Amino acid sequence: MISWRHIARLLKRSDMVIEVLDIRDPITTRSRKVEELARILSKEIIVVLNKSDLVPKRIADLWIKKFNSYGLNTITFSMYNKKSKSILLKKLEQNLMYRDPLTASIVGYPKTGKSTIINSLKGKKSASTSPIPGSPGYTKSFTRYKIREGIYIIDTPGIIPYGIGYPDSVIRGKNVEELKDPVRPAIDLLRKILSYNPDAIAKAYGIGESDPYKILETLALKRMWVYKKSKEPIIEEAAKTIIRDYHKAKIKFFVPPL
Repeated sequence: MISWRHIARLLKRSDMVIEVLDIRDPITTRSRKVEELARILSKEIIVVLNKSDLVPKRIADLWIKKFNSYGLNTITFSMYNKKSKSILLKKLEQNLMYRDPLTASIVGYPKTGKSTIINSLKGKKSASTSPIPGSPGYTKSFTRYKIREGIYIIDTPGIIPYGIGYPDSVIRGKNVEELKDPVRPAIDLLRKILSYNPDAIAKAYGIGESDPYKILETLALKRMWVYKKSKEPIIEEAAKTIIRDYHKAKIKFFVPPL
């Protein structure tokens, strides 16, 4: 991840900013600091609610309405929807008449899908993607990509999770293998998921427990992750799996707009 000083310098040199949010939980993945910097520097900002295929259309439409009410130019995006690619390209092309060439910076917290969007816009794989924060293929430096004649996008490392709260600040900020205690954030993540979708774990793992710690124990036993001598469940391994599967969208979850 990169420092805010470097992000500010990059935005200053860009013509516009694309802020990528995870539509499953857009408020948590929203960076008001990026938006504030864009406003201070008089840069147009487009908010992209990514992974829109993971929520019902009515929820996506409500989130667009919500962010528009904040005065933010907002669209949804899915790598599986060609129309969303066309909409974003059109937004960029509308600014091309004022700035040619046009350079847009794409920013967002880790695993909101910045590189996937770039790959979709280019029509071929160009930016490395990885489902787990900190794993190989993760963006580590600023990279400039030509999207089409006159339009360039600069990809950035995931910005530092700032003010987004626990457990998201942990599970988005570090590789799961680097977490000294994966159990605590996994338990809080499970609480959050179950508060919005009580059936999420049952559907994902066939586990009917509602207590987060019991879920980790049951998952570990189900996968035969046990200590050789004591036969006790290795809940740390189960915790890592929950966090990984959340990033991979294997657990059905989304936050509806209030």
